[in-house]
Amino acid sequence: MGEQPIFSTRAHVFQIDPSTKKNWVPTSKHAVTVSYFFDSTRNVYRIISLDGSKAIINSTITPNMTFTKTSQKFGQWADSRANTVYGLGFSSESNLSKFAEKFAEFKEAARLAKEKSQEKMELTSTPSQESAPGELQSPLTSESINGTDEERVTPDTPQPPEPRAEPSHNALPFTHSSPNINKHWEAELAALKGNNAKLTAALLESTANVKQWKQQLAAYQEEAERLHKRVTELECVSGQTTVIKSQKTELNQTIEELESALKAKEEELERLKAEVESANEFQSERDSLTQKLQDTELRNQTLEEQLSDLEQRLESNQQQREAFQKSLRSLLQLLDTKIFELTELRDTLGRLMESS
Repeated sequence: MGEQPIFSTRAHVFQIDPSTKKNWVPTSKHAVTVSYFFDSTRNVYRIISLDGSKAIINSTITPNMTFTKTSQKFGQWADSRANTVYGLGFSSESNLSKFAEKFAEFKEAARLAKEKSQEKMELTSTPSQESAPGELQSPLTSESINGTDEERVTPDTPQPPEPRAEPSHNALPFTHSSPNINKHWEAELAALKGNNAKLTAALLESTANVKQWKQQLAAYQEEAERLHKRVTELECVSGQTTVIKSQKTELNQTIEELESALKAKEEELERLKAEVESANEFQSERDSLTQKLQDTELRNQTLEEQLSDLEQRLESNQQQREAFQKSLRSLLQLLDTKIFELTELRDTLGRLMESS
């Protein structure tokens, strides 16, 4: 059957900084799928995670590996084969616990598989030892596979990003969506301000550099003119025409290179100016959208007040209607009583007339 996935979850993946051995370095920009694989042909368990087509985790589980929970949503283990420490940040504590349980389960399975393979190796090595006593096989140890406990590192645990809370289906749309939109636009505004500041600083730096390059170019041009005069004098004085011409050619090439570099910097300066202008346009568009959002919130508040007033009026009308129905029922009962009395009186008068 080959290698098959037997358990999968999603988490943010980290690796220990190889230089400091303390800080975590994120290897995925977002949560990725982390899977346990089992190779039935070799009885090997592996943890594999891919970010696109790049393998960011490829760790073989050995009996002396230990998965450590360092916080409610973060766990780590050391892999001496890869000479690193892996860290996983989960969205919930239950996902971390399930991953740790699977790690312990597959670690025990790896230990049993290793013991079985060692027993097979001992059984197969016994007749070979009888035939060739000089050849000895060295069994694999846990230290040779995954390193000793001293090689394991417990770095500072990063706080994994908290999962976003799902909105309630029964909630009003305006009361929950408006703060989220505000937060979204505030984050974009902060990012725009940061980019605008960076672009402004880069523009000022490029402007200063262009001025400096212009000054250097003017100095180089003055130096070139002076050298041209000097070359002319040397050509008149001495007969070393070839050397002077070569120096003149080199100076001309240097001037051309400086001019091309200056032109490239001026183009970069124009590009930075265009980026600053586009950022300003985006800022004005964001301001108009914020104003529209505020107007929408005011209209929403007004509609909510009108709805509350209508509900109060409806409740009052219902109370009045109930009181009217109650009084109408009492009048009907009284009318029934009077009709009954009139009927009895009519019957009595009829009997009196018959008797008279």
